[in-house]
Amino acid sequence: MSEMREDDVTANSASGRPLFEQVADELRTQIDDGVYPGGEALPTEAELVGKFGVSRQTVRKALERLGHEGLVTSGRGRGRIVREYQPLSWHLTHFENEARRADTAEGTDAWSAQVQSQGREPREQVAVSIIQPPKEISDRLQLDPEVYVVLRQRQRLADGVLYQLSSSYFPQDIVEGTQLMAPMSVSAPGGVLAASGHRQLRYIDEIRCRMPDPDEARAFGIPGGTPVFRHMRTGYGEEGRPLRVMVTVTPGDRHVLIYEVNA
Repeated sequence: MSEMREDDVTANSASGRPLFEQVADELRTQIDDGVYPGGEALPTEAELVGKFGVSRQTVRKALERLGHEGLVTSGRGRGRIVREYQPLSWHLTHFENEARRADTAEGTDAWSAQVQSQGREPREQVAVSIIQPPKEISDRLQLDPEVYVVLRQRQRLADGVLYQLSSSYFPQDIVEGTQLMAPMSVSAPGGVLAASGHRQLRYIDEIRCRMPDPDEARAFGIPGGTPVFRHMRTGYGEEGRPLRVMVTVTPGDRHVLIYEVNA
């Protein structure tokens, strides 16, 4: 049974706000303050009824609200556990920056290098195929819609937890005969594209926040109400030719996106 805290409070029915929102607010604050740290069980429904002086139905509605926000597990029949994720810092200004890619000389790709720099253990699962891409991809690669491209799909994990679903689309003539056709993690000093004669000279990033589709929700194991970020990076080479479009999806609670912008 969860130990009750000394800072018990009673919901105020005269405040004008629904009681379940008051209970959810108080529990949210205690989670944020570390009163209930990640991985720890919240008090039982019966204990929360006594703690706040409300009905069990009110407590359940408050816990459902926290579950929809991704703060606690659904815990049907097993109690509610505070979700425990240590966000990764994703330095998108530095990510794939050729001048910073000395680590690739040691066989470490850009993703793994950033994860390792934060004391975490990276792992990737890679699949390669040749497909007819979605229109938004062919448009960005400046290809006719019926032209096939090479697709590298990667599941990126940190400490055994899935953090990213990443898909990179390349014109076939750029990557045929290179390491990028291999279904495995690959790297080269300065980046694999640069090593094969196709340096990316600039990027355009597009970031969108949305709700996950059913496949993404299942893959990440995220509760309803948890948004994902969709990061799309288009890399351009000489004469402005698009060389690659990378689309990465990640739960909103698992990353801190960092950019450095000159004043």
